[in-house]
Amino acid sequence: MDVLADFQLTSVSGRIPSIAPVTQAGLPVSPFGSLVHLPGIWKGRGFNQIWRPFHGSQDRFLELNETIETLEFEAIPGDIPNRGLLQADINLHGVRYLQQIQDAHVLGPNGKLAGLHIEPGIWLSTPPTSNPLDPATVARMASIPHGTTLVAQGGTLPVINHAPPIAPVSITPFTIAPPHSPIQFPETNLGVPSQFRTPHADIPNVTQAMVNNPNIVLSHAIAGQNITSTTTLRVSTTPLNPPATGGGTSNIAFLQGAAGGPNAQSVTVEATFWIETVKEPNGTTKLQLQYTQTVLLNFNGLSWPHVTVATLVKV
Repeated sequence: MDVLADFQLTSVSGRIPSIAPVTQAGLPVSPFGSLVHLPGIWKGRGFNQIWRPFHGSQDRFLELNETIETLEFEAIPGDIPNRGLLQADINLHGVRYLQQIQDAHVLGPNGKLAGLHIEPGIWLSTPPTSNPLDPATVARMASIPHGTTLVAQGGTLPVINHAPPIAPVSITPFTIAPPHSPIQFPETNLGVPSQFRTPHADIPNVTQAMVNNPNIVLSHAIAGQNITSTTTLRVSTTPLNPPATGGGTSNIAFLQGAAGGPNAQSVTVEATFWIETVKEPNGTTKLQLQYTQTVLLNFNGLSWPHVTVATLVKV
C-alpha cells in the first residue's frame, strides 16, 4: 500500500516548529538520526530457530529454518507531531517497513518457497526529551500475524570503524520462575535423531555450531569483509534505560491461553541491528544490515528462546 503522492504528516491547530538538529559543531543532522540509512530494499539470507509448543506426546518441537529475506523500508513523509503535557511538544520521524521471510528449501502449497514470517511495522526516531529525561532514542513497533504486537525501544551506540562485536546467543530454555535454571533437551543435538525436530532434508546446511549459537551465522557472513563503519541499534520491549519507561508486548487470547497457562505467550523481544559499510576489494562500498533477535515464548513453565538472524545487503 503506497502512501499518497501528496501525503505529508504535520501538526494542525497549533503548529509544532520543525527544528533541524545539528551536531556540536553546528553541522546539520538528519531528523531521522540513526535510521537515515534504512530506507530502501534489503535482501539476504539467515537462520531461524523456534521452540514450538506441541499438542501431543511431548510439549515441544524444535523448528529450524534456513531463510531468504526481503526487508523494505520507506520514510514517512513529514513530521509526526506528539503533544506534551509535562514538557513541550515534539516531532518524531519514522520509517515504515515490511519484512518477509521465506524458507530457503521447503515449498508451500503454491509450489513456491514457503512463507515463514511477514511483519509490517514502524521505526521511530525520538529527539531528546525532558519528561521523561532521555537522550535521543529509537523505537520499533511491529505487528506479528500470529497474534502479537510489540513496542521495542532503545538507542544507538557510538559508531565504530570496524566490524561489530557479535556475542553468542543460546536457544536453551529456562524456568520462568527464579532462579531461571536452564533445561537441556535432546532435540538440540543434531546427532540424535528426533521426530520432534525439523528433518535434516529441510535444513541441509545447518550445523551443530549454528544450533549451539545462531549468531555464528552472522560472524561467518562477515568473515574477511572490510567493514569501515558500523551503526548499532539496540531495542527491547523491557526498559534499557534509556528509555526507562514504556515498551512491551501484547498477545491475542489464543496465545495467552486460559486455565493451564499460555499456549505460547510472547513476553519479551530483544534485537540488535548493525548497519555496516563494507569496502569491496575494487574500492566500491555497499551497505549491509545484520540483525539478531530473541523472542521469549512462555509455555508449560519455561521460557523458550526464539532466535532469528540474517545478513542483508541494500539492493
